[in-house]
Amino acid sequence: MRATRILFLFFWFIGILAYTSFCANVTYDHRALLIGGKRRILISGSIHYPRSTPEMWPDLIQKSKDGGLNVIETYVFWNKHEPVRGQYNFEGGNDLVKFVKLAAAAGLYVHLRIGPYVCAEWNYGGFPLWLHFIPGIQFRTDNEPFKREMQRFTAKIVDLMKQEKLYASQGGPIILSQIENEYGNGDIEPRYGPAAKPYVKWAAAMATSLNTGVPWVMCQQADAPDPIINTCNGFYCDQFTPNSNQKPKFWTENWSGWFRSFGGAVPYRPVEDLAFAVARFFQRGGTLQNYYMYHGGTNFDRTSGGPFISTSYDYDAPIDEYGIVRQPKWGHLKDVHKAIMLCEEALIATDPQIKSLGPNLEAAVYRAGSTCAAFLANVGTSSDATVNFNGNSYHLPAWSVSILPDCKNVALNTAKVNSLSTISSFTREIFKEDSDSLEGSSSGWSWTSETVGISKDDEFSKVGLLEQINTTADRSDYLWYSLSIDLDDDGGPQTVLHIESLGHALHAFINGKLAGSGVRDAAKKLDVPVTLVAGKNTIDLLSLTVGLQNYGAFFDTWGAGITGPVRLNGLKNGSTLDLSSQQWTYQVGLQGEQLGLSDGSSGNWNSQSTLPKNQPLTWYKTNFAAPSGNKPVAIDFTGMGKGEAWVNGQSIGRFWPAYIAPKSGCNEACNYRGAYNSNKCLKNCGKPSQSLYHVPRSWLRPSGNIFVLFEEIGGDPTLITFATKQIESLCAHVSESHPPPVGSWNTDAESGRKLGPVLSLECPNPDQVISSIKFASFGTPHGTCGNFIHGRCSSKRALSILHKACVGSRSCSVGVSVDIFGNPCRGVAKSLAVEAACT
Repeated sequence: MRATRILFLFFWFIGILAYTSFCANVTYDHRALLIGGKRRILISGSIHYPRSTPEMWPDLIQKSKDGGLNVIETYVFWNKHEPVRGQYNFEGGNDLVKFVKLAAAAGLYVHLRIGPYVCAEWNYGGFPLWLHFIPGIQFRTDNEPFKREMQRFTAKIVDLMKQEKLYASQGGPIILSQIENEYGNGDIEPRYGPAAKPYVKWAAAMATSLNTGVPWVMCQQADAPDPIINTCNGFYCDQFTPNSNQKPKFWTENWSGWFRSFGGAVPYRPVEDLAFAVARFFQRGGTLQNYYMYHGGTNFDRTSGGPFISTSYDYDAPIDEYGIVRQPKWGHLKDVHKAIMLCEEALIATDPQIKSLGPNLEAAVYRAGSTCAAFLANVGTSSDATVNFNGNSYHLPAWSVSILPDCKNVALNTAKVNSLSTISSFTREIFKEDSDSLEGSSSGWSWTSETVGISKDDEFSKVGLLEQINTTADRSDYLWYSLSIDLDDDGGPQTVLHIESLGHALHAFINGKLAGSGVRDAAKKLDVPVTLVAGKNTIDLLSLTVGLQNYGAFFDTWGAGITGPVRLNGLKNGSTLDLSSQQWTYQVGLQGEQLGLSDGSSGNWNSQSTLPKNQPLTWYKTNFAAPSGNKPVAIDFTGMGKGEAWVNGQSIGRFWPAYIAPKSGCNEACNYRGAYNSNKCLKNCGKPSQSLYHVPRSWLRPSGNIFVLFEEIGGDPTLITFATKQIESLCAHVSESHPPPVGSWNTDAESGRKLGPVLSLECPNPDQVISSIKFASFGTPHGTCGNFIHGRCSSKRALSILHKACVGSRSCSVGVSVDIFGNPCRGVAKSLAVEAACT
């Protein structure tokens, strides 16, 4: 027996080495990607390395693998790697090689989407700003200066991967690469006219000439030339057909939710709908599916695009912004993945045979010899249905797919969620200042004011109004437009300063005082009532960007800043004074940026006098001790207006809690049945679009941390708090009669007879145990996690059984059957609902 076990472990270990060494030829046929000559079903998830930290990467990757993924997908972000032409950065959070190697170490493949245009709600679509200033350049078209730079960077990345032997053909994990990105969208490619198709052909030929040894894809590119694989992006891709019957059906972006914008509500996508979309794709012949995003992460620094994309890029993904699995989304999709992989042998062997079972009812059968798998779908949005298939009867809820790995038994129905649910919460605490910090400060804060208007020695003057991006080159969000005028009188009480601007936002100061602020709207103008004086008046306009445009034809030419006219309307004599063509003085950025205030070490910080609150253009600083423990950390900016913040010199991004989401349009409970779109399911109406901002644990020291923020419009920093995130409750609700989570059956040890499904609980962190059972009911319980209610039928033994099985352990499993709990109501379908707490 011992020799047998040693032999088993030897072959298991050799198998693991063979898998993680990856050395394989990668090709494709009409069904799938072939790795080492074998077709594979590939379930992928997007994780963008710069939207987390290197310290987070191993855990994110492992949770992806645990969730049933076998591929990690990421874009490559040109502006992160080449911020200055010819000067490359692949260190720290930009260490692409390390990220790819970590995926390989976990036994996962990698899809490297080089682009190098990425869109991704990322600043300038991932392009570095210096690209814009190359003479004669036009982005993403048949333009020699652009193609030269695009090829140079793409080759740089390919060469880097080759040097590290990271392509599968070299023994590495990279099995696919992408060139360009969503160029074939109807609002993009046609706008570039006759030059578009030559550009697409050139991009394809350029990529394949780099000899990566793995296939290339173009997403949303119906005219992708051979051998490039064209792929689908969207909420649903089951109806997608490749542009050749020699190419497989790939889905590069299955949008797991949607991005959040400053001033908008928070979108979310029900897991039942997401699971339905996944199952439908594989039902109808798909073999590679990627979640965009599987972990969304955070737009640190000024990396968010848009404009107005929020700092949080959570995306309602299966792993949340802080690296915690989102339940039941993560767990239910894991069950879906298990069910699909049980079908892999049949799926890769043949094409599906699809037939109608009635209105809105469809069966797809994969049969090869003795191997058989089937998918039964009800695509109706309102009515459940019962269908007959292979001589058996099956119940199909509306908008659901049942997966039958043996063409007989249902492993999973997408509408029946049996996985764990969780309730998470944030615990607030005040900043704990260090005892030796900020001497003489009663509030724990010190401060300094940003000068209104021109304060730096690199100011310059020009006649007329300058476009902002061409002027700042995105070195800063801020550009000052300043002007002095002399008036014979005070202008009168009806005077209005009229400003027309491309935005994105604007603050107007008259004689050093904030007169008004505006965010770009459809009218692209701001009217500010002003009070002037006879004699000299100073007008200082602070124009700012909130992430540069990342999508659209010719987006690099859209511009920002004050375009004019700028006028004083309603003067005493009824006249209008046009200021547009006068000589304006300009300053790129803030004085505090030039002084390096963001790391807290420079500048004349004031802690001796009263802390100014609700004052514009104010820098604040405090020293603090990090919250104890290892729970994810956020800072709650409630009470602040708009600006940017830094922890130990690292930017956590733009904050804007003063921007409130619309009061209407939200639905905390959203019907998953029917086609999803980004406005269908919204929450957080009438609240700040974002109040919590992620601070990675790796950025913090136990004590001696420096927190700096720049407030544009006014706020009270003493209201800022820490927030640590934790799982408050674990819940599960499993039916005695419904299909259980795949593989979760209670089986008799002697006979092997299946006794029924199993309810399983597991605390999210290894150092936690189940401390209490808040609710347990076997019978007819109803409600949702945190609000379970006993039904008319309930076993009196449920609470004690769960308490005995679970309390004190990190995880536990209990069979869902009358053999364990008794039969409190004969002839009634029963289920077990449990809510537990972990500490």
